[in-house]
Amino acid sequence: MSKTQEEKNKSIVLEAFETLFNRRDYAKALSFWSPEYIQHSAHIPPGREGLFELTKNVPETLRYKNHVTIGNGNFVMLHGRFSGLGEGVPNWIVVDVVRMENGVLAEHWDVIQDEATKEQSKSGNPMFGDTFPAYA
Repeated sequence: MSKTQEEKNKSIVLEAFETLFNRRDYAKALSFWSPEYIQHSAHIPPGREGLFELTKNVPETLRYKNHVTIGNGNFVMLHGRFSGLGEGVPNWIVVDVVRMENGVLAEHWDVIQDEATKEQSKSGNPMFGDTFPAYA
């Protein structure tokens, strides 16, 4: 059975994030991001060079863990956690929206929030976990 384009896009984006943020393999990461990559994040300088330079300057302890991946046409949305941002810095819960073009990451938007644990959350529900209990 062959994968749909949306499934392929999701696999590519997940592998790209693993390659850049967890393995720090910048040479391989070049093959995932378009040379014309467009960045819409308030935290990341323009282009793939800005993204790679930012990644080179964050603590080596930084890690990305994905929780949910959704594909819709040429768009992939990830819900995940960035941890290891530095001593005293809370984890980030991030929704990344990526537009794919010709099999590479062409454009990116994000929404970032400091993580609230179950104990910190007024609702009593953590922001990140193994399942979404209401939909499990």
